[in-house]
Amino acid sequence: MGYVSAFLIFALLHSTSGVTHYSIPEEMEIGSVVGNLAADLNIDVNTLNRRKMRLDNIANKKYLDINKETGQLFIVERLDREYLCTTKSATACVLKLDATIENPIRIFNIEVEILDINDNAPHFRRDTIHLDISESTPVGERFSLNNAVDPDIGSNSIKTYYLSESEHFNIEIQSGRDGSKFTDLILKKALDREAQTNHSLILTAVDGGVPARSGTASIIIRVLDTNDNAPQFDKESYKIELSENSPIGSLVVKLNATDLDEGSNAEIAYLYSLYTSEKTQQTFSLNSNNGEIRVKDMINYEDFKMYDMEIIAKDKGLNSLSGQCKLTILITDMNDNHPEISVKSFQRTVKENVPLDTVIAVVSVSDKDSGENGVVDITINKNLPFALRESSDNYYELVVSKPLDREMIPEYDITLTVTDRGKPQLSDNETINLELLDVNDNVPRFNQTFFTIPVKENNAPGALLAALTAVDPDLHENQYLVYFIIEKDIANTSMSMLFSINPENGNLYALKTFDYEIEKEFLFHIEARDSGVPPLSSNVTVHIIIMDQNDNTPVIVSPWRAHGTVVEEKIPRNTDKGSLVAKVIAIDTDSVHNSRITYQFLQNTDATLFSLDQYNGEIRTMRMFSYRDARHQRLVVIAKDNGEPALSATVTIKLSTIETALKSYADMTEVPLEYDIFSDLNLYLVIGLGSVSFLLLITILVTIVLKCQKPKHSKAAPPSRNSVVSERNSTFADSTLVSNDAYWYSMFLAETRKGKLVVRQPVPKGSRYVVSSLPRSTGLTETSDSAASTLQVRDVLFI
Repeated sequence: MGYVSAFLIFALLHSTSGVTHYSIPEEMEIGSVVGNLAADLNIDVNTLNRRKMRLDNIANKKYLDINKETGQLFIVERLDREYLCTTKSATACVLKLDATIENPIRIFNIEVEILDINDNAPHFRRDTIHLDISESTPVGERFSLNNAVDPDIGSNSIKTYYLSESEHFNIEIQSGRDGSKFTDLILKKALDREAQTNHSLILTAVDGGVPARSGTASIIIRVLDTNDNAPQFDKESYKIELSENSPIGSLVVKLNATDLDEGSNAEIAYLYSLYTSEKTQQTFSLNSNNGEIRVKDMINYEDFKMYDMEIIAKDKGLNSLSGQCKLTILITDMNDNHPEISVKSFQRTVKENVPLDTVIAVVSVSDKDSGENGVVDITINKNLPFALRESSDNYYELVVSKPLDREMIPEYDITLTVTDRGKPQLSDNETINLELLDVNDNVPRFNQTFFTIPVKENNAPGALLAALTAVDPDLHENQYLVYFIIEKDIANTSMSMLFSINPENGNLYALKTFDYEIEKEFLFHIEARDSGVPPLSSNVTVHIIIMDQNDNTPVIVSPWRAHGTVVEEKIPRNTDKGSLVAKVIAIDTDSVHNSRITYQFLQNTDATLFSLDQYNGEIRTMRMFSYRDARHQRLVVIAKDNGEPALSATVTIKLSTIETALKSYADMTEVPLEYDIFSDLNLYLVIGLGSVSFLLLITILVTIVLKCQKPKHSKAAPPSRNSVVSERNSTFADSTLVSNDAYWYSMFLAETRKGKLVVRQPVPKGSRYVVSSLPRSTGLTETSDSAASTLQVRDVLFI
């Protein structure tokens, strides 16, 4: 908390009170340069990266950014003035930003004014404006219209309105106190609804931008009616033929009268006139709402052969108007007896596998008429798996003509229709219902033949993995299913010991906790069997895939150290820039994604002296040591995996620098270099005498001496200062290490200078190899004291 407070106070002390102002038009292209911010703030462009210059975000969105190579402020997101500054009355749209730099921390205030361009067209809040105007409205009447809006400001806002050409209407434009424009619609010519019921106009709003933009709205005017038209029938007289014995309620004719008006002025009521006889009114009914004339009483040709009537149509306006027509009904003699059908025998239920030509029903037909009127034909509805077969006079058998399937159609409604040959034909029908009984003829079916089920490792025993449900379209016991796991042994383990399935609903459960590092997948079959006789079954393949979780912490295998101890390394003080100091190697037994290791410093005594490769863990010098550098350096490295959440391990490396004199390559092996006697002397003289001139002289002498000391070259190989590797602690040299194949060689790079024999061999319980470092003088059967005596040699590498 104290560190944060100190940081804020420091930032405030170094912030500037000046404001850097820029003005740019809206909608500039992404990447456009606003200005050179580094130059305007007098900041050296070469320090922008080091000082971590950055801009804050606006409403969690980044519109501008700084090019740290050139110092230019450029656009990274579309700038829309109407979106950023929603208040139209605002005089200016300004984005206020803070630019922050570090070392030391300074905060600069930046204002970017967004200038308006004519990028928005006027638009109406409603695309269509509806008006209802009576046809009796006087000329000169005014009607208010919805005004258009334009998000732009100033001259880019709405300037005027235009109306499409119309002989009945024009507009008048008004100006509000705030400068906004609105308009009224004025009637200039009287309307006639019967001539034109609707008027469609286009209202256009135009702004003052260059070029000008416009928006339109449709004006739909509905002309309201007044009662100025009388109802009229389609004809002045009608003649209708009607058969005797027509059923009561039968429609004789539907009269239709129309009124050019609308609403209540066009609503028509029908009634008999005084000239229609009482007998006619008793025989026929007239619907006053829709003009339908129906049979009201029995009609007999022998009683009346013709009926005359007069019908009046009257509207429901305030001053009602009416029209009339004459109707003559002619009665015709015809076939007035319907044929009859009788079901003599009927089997209501049959099995779906019934044989073809099986008789389902026996029926008889009859008609009381004679001649052609008494001849009867019988049919059934089409597209049915049945047929009629005549067995004797007027007797018919209903038989099965096609195979039946209850799962497709469980029952049939069979309509038997009888029709005579009279004119007009008379008919009758009767419907019988046939139900099909189920047989076990369908096997259970899963919705797919192969199930892939991902399961996360470390699952709880008894966890539900999936519901594997099959469907059997049969009925009752034929559709009752039981689920089984088809036994299959894996590594002497039965599937029933790993998984369980509910026999009633097919829910699959795990009986144990799975470990991705041990078991990665299972493949077995599940069977669904119905309860029919005989039973039918089907099976499905189930593929269980164990999904890895990040449950293993990285293990640092190089540099090796005892639990909780610090790795001590020694490195010559004259080591060149870029030399390898140490290599940190960690392994993770999780899957590829979770086991991806990255390295970084948690603690570094001097950040300018050492670098760490985040991918291979190599620690190298960034420069040569100087006399100001401490002799002891402490490095803490963290190895972090790629899981979620990430797991990590750390190692502490204590580096000690030694001052050495160059010798031959043969003498360099495991022999400490001599200390440079001039190093302490120089420091002593600087501190003791404090004489700048004498220090310069001593420096020159030391330089001459170092130039004269040339190292002796070895005949075996030339010395290479760039390949200096830190001397390992003796506890590391003869210790047994655990490693992956990918790292087993690189973890012993430091042993190349000691002439050791590297042995890789298997170890139990998940570890892949044991790597032992042995003196070269020993045989393959000898190991160091810390290695196990029963090790089996897999791979041998002489270094």
